[in-house]
Amino acid sequence: MDMFAEKIRGNITDEMLKRGDEIKRREESFKKRFEETRNNLTSDIDAKKVELNQIQGKLEQPPIAFYAHHLKDLVLDTANEILIFEKTITNEGTGYDTSTGLFTAPVGGLYQFDVHTCTYNRKYSYLGLVMEGNVIAADSNFGDANSDCDSFGAIIRVRSGGNVWVKSTSSASNRQPGQDAYRMNTFSGVLVNN
Repeated sequence: MDMFAEKIRGNITDEMLKRGDEIKRREESFKKRFEETRNNLTSDIDAKKVELNQIQGKLEQPPIAFYAHHLKDLVLDTANEILIFEKTITNEGTGYDTSTGLFTAPVGGLYQFDVHTCTYNRKYSYLGLVMEGNVIAADSNFGDANSDCDSFGAIIRVRSGGNVWVKSTSSASNRQPGQDAYRMNTFSGVLVNN
């Protein structure tokens, strides 16, 4: 009987060792899968943190917009003369310079610019909206029997530090914008999306 008990004990021991090995294999497999899942989740969380920080940076960015008016010079007798709108009602982000007539983009992005000008009776204006030296929108205006006003603009992508301005594209003594209590010349821009 001792031999029989010894055999049963040996079989039970073998079975327990096999099950123990199986449990260890499963435990190792579980640990491996758990570690992979944890690493993937950590990586995903880190990526989302970076994305959220970028979004937060965009949300914290102050608005950029300007609305300038009142031309400094009403005679456009110099070729490629920059029109200087010397007063601002709005200049969020301080991108528009009333001494030079240049808008310098504080951040790169998609901007909308609008120009509104008037001419006196029998006077012309040929103007262009300029980005980095290239005319991207243009307009001509002639006050026939009366003074006349016109508007033009563009939606463009401007790099950070890029310049946009309005200039005369044709110069002569009869090139003259009109400006008085009833007519306002304006140049405006706003950051639409960066």
